[in-house]
Order: sequence, then structure tokens, then C-alpha cells
Amino acid sequence: MKDTQPRKKNWRDRYDGYYLKGLDSMHILLPYIMGTRTQNEAVMGEVIDLTEVDKYLEKKNADNPEYKYTWFQVIAAVVAKTILLRPKMNYFISGGHYYERKQIQLAFVVKRQFKDDAEEALVKFVLDPEGGSPLEQVHTYLQKIVHKVRKEDKAVGVDKAMNLLSVLPRPGWRFVSWILHKLEYYGHYPKSLAKDDPCYASAFISNLGSIKMKANYHHLYDWGTVSLFMVISEKKLRPFWHEDGTYDLRNTIELGLTVDERIADGYYFAQSLKIMRHLFAHPGLLDLDAATPVEIGK
Repeated sequence: MKDTQPRKKNWRDRYDGYYLKGLDSMHILLPYIMGTRTQNEAVMGEVIDLTEVDKYLEKKNADNPEYKYTWFQVIAAVVAKTILLRPKMNYFISGGHYYERKQIQLAFVVKRQFKDDAEEALVKFVLDPEGGSPLEQVHTYLQKIVHKVRKEDKAVGVDKAMNLLSVLPRPGWRFVSWILHKLEYYGHYPKSLAKDDPCYASAFISNLGSIKMKANYHHLYDWGTVSLFMVISEKKLRPFWHEDGTYDLRNTIELGLTVDERIADGYYFAQSLKIMRHLFAHPGLLDLDAATPVEIGK
């Protein structure tokens, strides 16, 4: 798989990100004077009208496929495509430097069973910009990973490393943690661990609606490099009012987004949200190649 934007190598590049040079003095200083990622959270909320998405899914599932397309898959595809079209949404800050991630990665938590004591698996989807429809890519990936997690009941991805390290005594784990933080600061965190770590991703998506939980905010992490966290709340009927005082009840879902405000300005975030809204209103665009531009009004 090719990187999203191959470019000339810089000695400050990381294996997972291109070093961003030529920044203005304000952005150079921001990581040092404004604190950590969790101290620079900006929170946005979006209520999404699922009317067109429901019609789209009904058509996609008309042939009763064994593994149906879902609104969660649509949301993941919309997020991945938006990040691809809006490069700054894929920026992250580590060790006081700005980087653009080389891939578009979405992290999820998959519960092995819907039980209190059931284990959770941490998994990560990587969008191929040249791999065709983003929805088909998400659908295929989730079909495979959900079967692997829930049917085979085996450790997946970073879970294997976590299971191994969890047996260390507290002094041993504190020392390992200190070493890992230092390696991350200097851009040398082990690729083998970051590969499946959900905190090393473009976005972390938490589908709390699937467990009937109402929430619209989740903090970012100072661990890893993730600059965007999305919480998906429960589907709900909401009124949409007309000028004459009448209203329609429509199926909706609330998305809570928390971003590192240092990676872009408010206007850039607002334009990115416009693309997301447009894709939800025209989900058929997700059948096109991932890199197909989306035209929106200013």
C-alpha cells in the first residue's frame, strides 16, 4: 500500500509520519507553551440526519448479504474519506514537532461478547487511498476482524503485547512505561507495538450507541499520536421543524468530536465538518474511489 502523499524524505521523518517543516513561529512554539494534547482539546458536536443513510443502506442490503452494511460502517467510511480529503485532520504532534501521518488509520474497540466480564479487542483499519470505495474497504475489514475477534476468541493486534507486559511487577512496568515514553518523544517507539495500538491512529472511534449508552464527549490521550476522538451516541428520533411550525420525526445520531486544536484552525475544522455533512446527505459518494473530491459550497 502506498502512503497518502509520498514526498522527499527528511531526516526528522518518523516511520509513521512526515516531519512538517516551514511552519510559522506560532506553530513552532505551540507544543511548548500550550501544554499537552489533553490540554488543547476542542469539542464539536454534530446531530446527523440518517434519512438518506437509511435509504442507502436499505438498497445496499436489498440482496440480504450475509454480512450487512451498517450505519457504523458508513460513519467510519465518512471519517476516513474526510481525513483523506482534509490532510491537516491527519496531523499530529509528538516530541514538540508537527507531523503528517503517512496513512489514514481508524481505531475501534470490539467487544468479544456483550457481557460485563467480556474482554475487549483493540483493532485498527487502514484506508487505502487507491483501494476503491472507502465503504467497501471498511465493510470488508470489519467482516474479517469481527469474525476473528468474536468467533475465534484469540488475542488480536496490540492485545498480544499487552497480555505479555501485564504480567510484569509494578516496578518493571513503570520502567518499561518510562522507556516507551522516551522512545515516543524521540520518534523511535517500536513500530511492532504502534502498528495495532489504537492510540497511534488518525482517529479513535467509540461506538457507545451499540451498548445503549448516551455520551457525546471523550477526552484525547497524551499517549500515542491520535488527534481526533469520535463518540457515537445512540440512534434517536428527533424533530426537524419547518417554517410553518410543522415538523418531521427523523432518525438521527449524535457524534461528539474531540480534536487537538493545535493541528488546524477553526475555519479548517468547520470546512471539514461540511464535507462530513455532505457525505451523510449523499452517501452514494462512498461508492466512488476514496480520493474522489467532494464539492461543497463555501
